[in-house]
Amino acid sequence: MKKSMAAIAALGALGALGALGAGSAYAQSSVTIYGLIDATISTTNNANASGARLTGISTAWFSGNRLGFRGKEDLGGGLDAIFKLEAEYLVATGAMDTPGVLFNRDSWVGLQDQRTFGQVTIGRQNTLARDFAQVYGDAYGSSAIGYEEGGFTNNNNFKQMIFYAGSATGTRYDNGVVWKKVFDNGLVAGAGYQFGEVAGSFNSGTTKSFGLGYNAPSFVLASFYNEADVGNKADASTEKHKSWSLGGSYMFGITRLNAGYFHYTAEQGALGKRTDNAWTVSAKFAPQGVMDYEIGYQVMKASNAAYNSDGTGTLNAYSDASGSTATGSGKKSTLYGSVFYHLSKRTELYVAADYMKLGDGYRVASANGFKNQTELAVGMRTRF
Repeated sequence: MKKSMAAIAALGALGALGALGAGSAYAQSSVTIYGLIDATISTTNNANASGARLTGISTAWFSGNRLGFRGKEDLGGGLDAIFKLEAEYLVATGAMDTPGVLFNRDSWVGLQDQRTFGQVTIGRQNTLARDFAQVYGDAYGSSAIGYEEGGFTNNNNFKQMIFYAGSATGTRYDNGVVWKKVFDNGLVAGAGYQFGEVAGSFNSGTTKSFGLGYNAPSFVLASFYNEADVGNKADASTEKHKSWSLGGSYMFGITRLNAGYFHYTAEQGALGKRTDNAWTVSAKFAPQGVMDYEIGYQVMKASNAAYNSDGTGTLNAYSDASGSTATGSGKKSTLYGSVFYHLSKRTELYVAADYMKLGDGYRVASANGFKNQTELAVGMRTRF
């Protein structure tokens, strides 16, 4: 008898929940749990001051390992509430990519109506400039500019170009607001703003960015303008950083060609003004079958660029130079390539390599004072 009464009570509760759901049927919602695992074994020469080689499980070459939650709620009339929470970890150890920060890749909420205003998101997210430049920044970006975030490859000697599309907090905004709109005629526009969160100094730590692009059936054009006050309180004259870029992709048959140009300037106080000019070309070949091939070449030329505090490396764009005491001019050139073997739509194996050459006063800390470095990697990437 007690079991029968319990069963009746359970059925009654389910019925009540069903009635509640029927009463709010217009507000359809969904939450997706997803992830990506990219495991890389790499070998790198000139890995210490004596030029020794380092081989092991490195930080993922192509994609940051991640676990994420994405949600959408239909608010009616074409309007959706959206959110994304995404954490990154190191596959070799399971450690958090950014110690003490759980959702270091994404932590944002927003509204979307693709027919009218587009999409507005608030929180930690990609810089707007990064999302526009990723279609031509290397051989692995998206084939079109859209509402989804995009990026450059994860950890290798040609990733550093992404910093020209950075902000006061790196290649993602903290405290950011981003608007994007993909128009029916192929035009894409966007704007991003990062609050500095500094009492009494509204501009300190802020970033402002604008993007404009065009998606066509056989080509994509993209551009951005970006400026940031890095937030250095020691010397306000070192805060001004600006960059702009123009590039695109052309698709024909099994081939996609990418090219782009970046220009960057930074005020460095007593060290003077820094000016960078950089360009990139790359290609992806995807014949029918299970394999595709990528190749690319990039040059980053820096004039009067601040070194890090110990003088071993040229600072990445949008870095705080207040701790620097010296500058140098030179260029960094990198040739890279890869081959992917797709086991399925979600899982692939790859072989990748790059060769970096440094000229004049350009320094890279991981090269340990040498003027060149070669990396070779094999890996497996899967998604769920």
